[in-house]
Amino acid sequence: MKHQTTRGKILYLRNGAETGREWFTVTKHQDGSRGFRAMCEMDDHDLLRDVTYNVGPAWEPLDCFVRLTAADKFVGSSWFRFDSQGGECEGFTVNEGRLRQRIDVGHRPPSFGAHPIICDMWHLSQFDRAGPKRQTVKNIMLSSPQPDGGTGPMLACHDLTIEYYGVETVTVPAGTFEADHFAFVLGDPHPANEELWCVGPDILPIKIGYPIYDSTYELAEWSEG
Repeated sequence: MKHQTTRGKILYLRNGAETGREWFTVTKHQDGSRGFRAMCEMDDHDLLRDVTYNVGPAWEPLDCFVRLTAADKFVGSSWFRFDSQGGECEGFTVNEGRLRQRIDVGHRPPSFGAHPIICDMWHLSQFDRAGPKRQTVKNIMLSSPQPDGGTGPMLACHDLTIEYYGVETVTVPAGTFEADHFAFVLGDPHPANEELWCVGPDILPIKIGYPIYDSTYELAEWSEG
């Protein structure tokens, strides 16, 4: 097998206490296409999320599967597919029943948000390092518009403004890294931004500071091979 594999675990923290965790496995193929499998446990939201997401060589979204469980009860599961005009969703949820959606934006969506931390980081693939320090990426699609991704899963769409601050030294349970520091500009009604630190061209997630939940998300362990 010629693909590369990266595995890791991210801790969800509030005031130093663990409130959840995420395990991820990334598979990178020789042409640069890649995908991840992630399981996210959110103790304070009683939410369990399973996600499989694949992108092409330019990080363009191809397809994704999302399944949600809350309080040990099924919430919904959906399959998403993206093409040159937009995205579509086939799924079933407790609230909506059997559903079929399509959103056309006139081009392939630049990124997709399925709500694992590693998926948030992959939005940064669309930031042009040769461009200005603040850039807006149009028509990113989502599996849920809620901050915890706890609805649906159904197709939604929004714009995302990203700002780059430079390289900083960051220490997390997995070690000390020279990481690129970005922010997602949240805007009203959130006065603070979502802060992100990542490493390398494969966008290894190191840390996120998320003011909406007053939480941090930190890489606890990772391995390659």
